[in-house]
Amino acid sequence: MKWITKYAPICLCLLFSTVSVTTHAQSDKFQTNSGEVTIIPINHATLALKWGQEVIYFDPSGDHQLFKEVPKPTMILITDIHGDHLNLSTLDRIGAKDIQLVAPPAVADKIPRSYSKVRVLPNGQSVELGGVKIEAMPMYNLPESKDSRHPKGRGNGYVLTIAGKRLYISGDTADIPEMRALEDIDVAFVCMNLPYTMDVASAASAVLDFAPAIVYPYHFRGQNGLSDVGQFKETVTTGNKSIEVRLREWYP
Repeated sequence: MKWITKYAPICLCLLFSTVSVTTHAQSDKFQTNSGEVTIIPINHATLALKWGQEVIYFDPSGDHQLFKEVPKPTMILITDIHGDHLNLSTLDRIGAKDIQLVAPPAVADKIPRSYSKVRVLPNGQSVELGGVKIEAMPMYNLPESKDSRHPKGRGNGYVLTIAGKRLYISGDTADIPEMRALEDIDVAFVCMNLPYTMDVASAASAVLDFAPAIVYPYHFRGQNGLSDVGQFKETVTTGNKSIEVRLREWYP
């Protein structure tokens, strides 16, 4: 009965509903003790969160038209150096030069000095900005190797705490021990595309370990087309019916 004790408060205060915030993706809202948060899926690894006056973008990339109906960001978090995460062209087109950026050192090194607000946040460090606590955690491939596409320490996954709710954004990672050890995650965004991150079975296994209340599969288009997010949902919900898997349109 452990999951009942753990998730009963979430069931009372995480009330989701589908809203029309963008023309290309479904968006959700959930309640906190300090107002509602809107989750806006945008494209592949790109999403936004809106809470009060704060609008947080994650890894904005792709055509700037994708953002035309999304509120302008007050903060941008970037996970890694690859173009689907750090895209200077997209950053320029959405007017990010005067917006607060948060990034690991390897990303910060590639951002031009014309960007005036870059907060460097290595793995294991945290910062509070705009009332949001941001924790940088590892994201990396397994097995670890020198020629890994995502070596440990280069990129960041993020855990955000917003009015007591904890959200996890995986970035490009395998089913690493640090992910499996997460606790009390209300909403998780978990990648799955080989050979860059992990397969469906590994992603589902990790999610069953850290048991978020809500999980969104994202970043799931790889070399062989779309990953089977339907199979991911079936595996997770069969293993733990208290975890809600939400499928959204990440590839408009």
